[in-house]
Amino acid sequence: MQRIERIKEFGGWLERWQHASASCNCEMTFSVYLPPQTASEKLPVVYWLSGLTCTDDNVRVKAGAQRYCAELGLILVMPDTSPRGEAVPDVPERYDLGKGAGFYVNATQAPWATHYRMYDYVTQELPALIEANFPVIPGRAGISGHSMGGHGALICALKNPGRYRSVSAFAPICNPVVAPWGRGCFTAYLGDDRKAWDAYDATRLVEAGASLPPALIDHGTGDEFLAEQLYPQNLQAACAAHGQPLTLRMQPDYDHSYHFIASFIGEHLAFHARALAL
Repeated sequence: MQRIERIKEFGGWLERWQHASASCNCEMTFSVYLPPQTASEKLPVVYWLSGLTCTDDNVRVKAGAQRYCAELGLILVMPDTSPRGEAVPDVPERYDLGKGAGFYVNATQAPWATHYRMYDYVTQELPALIEANFPVIPGRAGISGHSMGGHGALICALKNPGRYRSVSAFAPICNPVVAPWGRGCFTAYLGDDRKAWDAYDATRLVEAGASLPPALIDHGTGDEFLAEQLYPQNLQAACAAHGQPLTLRMQPDYDHSYHFIASFIGEHLAFHARALAL
């Protein structure tokens, strides 16, 4: 790994790193915020998965999360949303497929399968790097995200019982097999077999018996994507039918942007801090 940036914030350090990724077969970049407590002790970690068109830079600039992490004693890890580089396939005319739109799946179809393995990267390779190189407490991890990243956070938690003690999401794509964003990317990355799609759909995973850790989801009622793309009601119904506890909050008038995230990120991080203190 190579550190390419280090900025003092709230008594701690915001760092940016690059490394060669075996999962994605390219150079990957991630950011990490190390609060001041890491100077003398190990801390729990929260992974943040960003949404369509984003990189690791969006959340660290716009959300205001570092202040809360310093107060709560949480390490925050912020990976990119997709593989990058000249050799990585892309569809430049589309924002919802290719670079910036990895959807946190392991692609099986050409030309995507060589690089688009963000699920393995987020759940295996990146945590191994973090635990080997930063002062995190093993086994004390939460996961969160926004939009496509909220989808990623939910499926990572559902598919890896016991790995994450908490999960939260802002405006997640809760049922991507019925959403235009999800159908478009899943067809490209996974092919036409709908059963393969179900393995990366939070609602379908709950319906199949997967369990969530403590979960907090916020949606804004003013979100322009709420009706067509996000489908929180489907996940809520699946959780209710299968006895899965879920805190789903509909926040009046908030939209899909980082203005929404910044308004509630402190509550989400406090939620994770409580779960990770147990």
